[in-house]
Order: sequence, then C-alpha cells, then structure tokens
Amino acid sequence: MPKIIIISLGGSLICPDNFDFNFLKRFGQVIEKYIKKGHKFAIICGGGRLARNFQQIASENRKLSNKELDWLGIYATKINAHLVKSVFGNNADNNIVSNPSSKIRFKKDVIVAAGWLPGWSTDYDAVLLAKSLKVKEVINMSNVDYLYDKDPKKYKGAKKIEKTSWQAYSKMVGQKWKAGMNAPFDPIASKEAKKSKIKAIIIGNDLNNLKHLLDGVRFKGTTIQ
Repeated sequence: MPKIIIISLGGSLICPDNFDFNFLKRFGQVIEKYIKKGHKFAIICGGGRLARNFQQIASENRKLSNKELDWLGIYATKINAHLVKSVFGNNADNNIVSNPSSKIRFKKDVIVAAGWLPGWSTDYDAVLLAKSLKVKEVINMSNVDYLYDKDPKKYKGAKKIEKTSWQAYSKMVGQKWKAGMNAPFDPIASKEAKKSKIKAIIIGNDLNNLKHLLDGVRFKGTTIQ
C-alpha cells in the first residue's frame, strides 16, 4: 500500500509577494519523483500574501470581524490550491478538497486541499485530513526553517528547537487563533494534533531538505509530538 504523505504548504511559499511559479514547478518535480516510488500526497495550501492583500483591501472600507477576515483568507487558499493543482496535471484529482473531515479517497496520486471554515488555519485542516486518511504525520513547509525559542527576526540570540512536545509548544504560541496569525503551527491545530497523537514536522522551503525528510535521512527542521 502506498505511503500517504500530508504536506501543509505555506502560502508564504506559494505567494510570498507574487506567485512563485519557479518554486511551485520545482516542488512539483520533487513530488512527482516520489509518486514514481509509490507514494501518494495530500497537499493543503495556505493563503500567503494573497490572503493578506484581500484582508487589507477589504479592511480599508470598514473594520471587519475575525470571521469575515478568515473567509477572505479561505478564498485566497482556494485560488492558491487551484494554482498548485495545475502544477501536477493528470497526477492530481480534479476536485479541490474543501472539507478535510469528509471521507476522502485517492482517485489520483495527488489530492490538493484548501481552507474550510473560519476559526483556524490550513494547519488545522491538515490535521483533520490526517485523521480522515489515518496518517500520523503532517509536514509543514513554510518560510520558517525551525521552531525558535523567540522570534529570530527580532532577536539575534534566538535558539532553534529540533524536538519538542505539543504541551511545550502550546505554552509558546498560546491557545487562540486570530486571522492572519503568523505562528509556525496554529494553536487550534496544535490542540487537535496533540489529542489525535499526530506529529508535525516544521521545515523551511529547501526542497533538498524535503527530499532528505522523505528519504528518512537527517534533515533540518523541528519535530513536535
């Protein structure tokens, strides 16, 4: 039976400022290499700059609720998901998964998913998808290469963390989700992952590093379980 690999693909990689077609093409080539080895992939797409642009423009007219901001972000993830799906051509299922808790069957080698409901990020959707597919690991790819004890952009002495528990991680990021929140793995997703005993692996955008992880050799990143 092929191994199912779930990747939460951060919007910061799909659309950092503009759509990064070069990265997506190379990402697709890596995934197709492992499809040939018998693996199947479920890829959940974040919103990135597109989501923040939608939220910012809409907020210029009036103050929006968190729910309204979340919906704008969800629609951005759907646009990103259709773009990512196009990279895989016939290897990808035609339908974008919108409800990750529903019964999901692989008709092709790649399933692409987007945001579902307000109140959490696509990280939570990735955890729900893992539960639906009975997978115990989620790979989180973004512009963050490790979990750090403090923000490395603000503090030069920030130390990377290679392994930690969900309990310790929750103490770092808190318990609440806010639209546009920039945490390596969202608090609501963390709570569900802990409850369901699902492991998250946080890695950056280095595709060679992704290959190391998929090959089961030493990689750069943080494991939370």
